[in-house]
Amino acid sequence: MQKLFSLLLAITIMLSACNKSATVDKCTYVAPTAVAPAAEVAALKAWLDANSLEYTQHPSGLFYKIVSPGNGTVPDVCSNVGVKYIGRLTTSSTSFDENTTGTAFILGQLIAGWQIGIPLIHSGGSIILYIPPSLGYGSSGAGSAVPPNSNLVFSIELLGIR
Repeated sequence: MQKLFSLLLAITIMLSACNKSATVDKCTYVAPTAVAPAAEVAALKAWLDANSLEYTQHPSGLFYKIVSPGNGTVPDVCSNVGVKYIGRLTTSSTSFDENTTGTAFILGQLIAGWQIGIPLIHSGGSIILYIPPSLGYGSSGAGSAVPPNSNLVFSIELLGIR
């Protein structure tokens, strides 16, 4: 009887240990380390200067303007971020993608430009990202809306982190 009890106890401990590890969310996303090629950075900078836009250059080659820094939490690539946004190309004032009511994404699942740029503000903040192609959709583009090797402009409001 004692052997049966010991066996049941061992099985119970093993199963409870399995359940604990199965319920722990482990983030496997890694912050991007990509750096845009100098030619892409120079072309985007030339467009920004020609349009007299204010910007700060990130070491990755991303350009940005913090409209409002926010005052909440700062997200990381593992964060589920709630955002409103409008995306357009530097070659058009028409948006190719937008959500003005709010939506949520895991930051690590998005383009490198968002992964780098959104953590520059706090929850409640807003930012404009000027993204060179290699930090955006690259040589593949994104369907018919975003041609290959496009510079992107995203206006983003970080609603919160979930």
